Amino acid sequence: MALAFDEYGRPFIILREQESKSRLRGLDAQKANISAGTAVARILRTSLGPKGMDKMLQSPDGDITITNDGATILEQMDVDNQIGKLMVELSRSQDYEIGDGTTGVVVMAGALLEQAERLLERGIHPIRVAEGYEIASKIAVDHLQQISHKFEFNPTNIEPLVQTCMTTLSSKIVNRCKRSLAEIAVKAVMAVADLERKDVNLDLIKIEGKVGGKLEDTELIYGILVDKDMSHPQMPKHIQDAKIAILTCPFEPPKPKTKHKVDIDTVEKFQTLREQERKYFDDMVQQCKDVGATLVICQWGFDDEANHLLMHRNLPAVRWVGGVELELIAIATGGRIVPRFQELTAEKLGKAGLVREKSFGTTKDRMLYIEHCANSKAVTIFIRGGNKMMIEETKRSIHDALCVARNLIRNNSIVYGGGAPEISCSIAVEAAADKYPGVEQYAVRAFADALDSVPMALAENSGLQPIETLSAVKSQQIKEKNACCGIDCNDAGTNDMREQNVFETLIGKQQQLLLATQVVKMILKIDDVISPSEY
Repeated sequence: MALAFDEYGRPFIILREQESKSRLRGLDAQKANISAGTAVARILRTSLGPKGMDKMLQSPDGDITITNDGATILEQMDVDNQIGKLMVELSRSQDYEIGDGTTGVVVMAGALLEQAERLLERGIHPIRVAEGYEIASKIAVDHLQQISHKFEFNPTNIEPLVQTCMTTLSSKIVNRCKRSLAEIAVKAVMAVADLERKDVNLDLIKIEGKVGGKLEDTELIYGILVDKDMSHPQMPKHIQDAKIAILTCPFEPPKPKTKHKVDIDTVEKFQTLREQERKYFDDMVQQCKDVGATLVICQWGFDDEANHLLMHRNLPAVRWVGGVELELIAIATGGRIVPRFQELTAEKLGKAGLVREKSFGTTKDRMLYIEHCANSKAVTIFIRGGNKMMIEETKRSIHDALCVARNLIRNNSIVYGGGAPEISCSIAVEAAADKYPGVEQYAVRAFADALDSVPMALAENSGLQPIETLSAVKSQQIKEKNACCGIDCNDAGTNDMREQNVFETLIGKQQQLLLATQVVKMILKIDDVISPSEY
């Protein structure tokens, strides 16, 4: 450090190695990275499991989100640290691929990092640790395959699917209605599933919410729900066997496209113009009636005069319906979206058994139900709840449940929940560690210890004695050779997860282990962090 003076005689200090102040190398870099990763994992650790806590996040513009969905928390959180961002990516990729288990995957990665730190302090090279983790994750994934169970389901017996979805929902805010919500999710997935191809298109399931009512009022509608009402209050609110014209062209006389000026100097000319416009519109309505349409759904609006004419000619209409809804209505009713009136034909009309308008509470809130459609491949889940945040969180929870049901249709293997698969894998990995003579053996053992952190977090969050509970369950698993013993979070009096009906999807669990290991390997391989020096 040296003292110098500028031209005005003011002293300033010159620091040596100004540039390299924000550069971390070797073990320091790894430790800094590990502490950043574990800090993110620690935030999520408390929201794991059925008794997990929720987090409240406030965005810069004051919007508040209350959730315990790992991917949502990390998505909304403002993470500056680069390693923290890797954790956010980790939960996002679990969310994209599986849809559930986003909290667990981050907790697992955090535990692996903590274990790695201990090994690095003992002087083991990070690459050897990473290789040991890789070996251990393979053992664990294969072991999961062995302890998994296949279950058979068909459209008549959906109980196993419902049980698995209930496990997902039990860790959410909505756990008091988990039975009914799980049934709704499974029925929705079964309605749009293609069981031959074992595929489900979740875009066909629309989730709508309306504040008011209680969670128990949530319902599944075999059809589409549009947050609009009939354009005229006196139009019929109930249309049986509707034939729907779906238009994306404006329902009004065309505006001249060029720069124009119309001189109207007499009353007659004005009358003629008006008559012309009315006739034009009358022809439009007549065209719709000629092809047999009994309801018009339009992407654009029309003015009050048009509205009155439609009312007069007994043609109910809905205006300002968004593009996404139009597409879903077209899929559900088997209709075609018509961009020009000239192209409207009877074949292009959609068919629905019943279109009705329903009003909510004492407000003027009304929605249109389009039910009993020709093609029932589009369904809507309609959520009610006490406030906006509750509805948003329920939407996220139901999304998780839908993803679980979809994964089970793709691959119907399950493992038992409640931390049981982690404990079982931990025992298997620990036993396999002796086969490896090198330094990797330590890393394989560390992986087994890290696996225990998930059941430990479950026990902590449930208010049990973590170490005591975990060792009791572990010894029970070893003694009985029973991979179904997990943490009894709900105090049901039994550790056997089969009796508690707590299931998780096999692919979800395997993906958790693989993704967590990959990210941890990546973090361990970083030995130099060069960030721009901050002035």
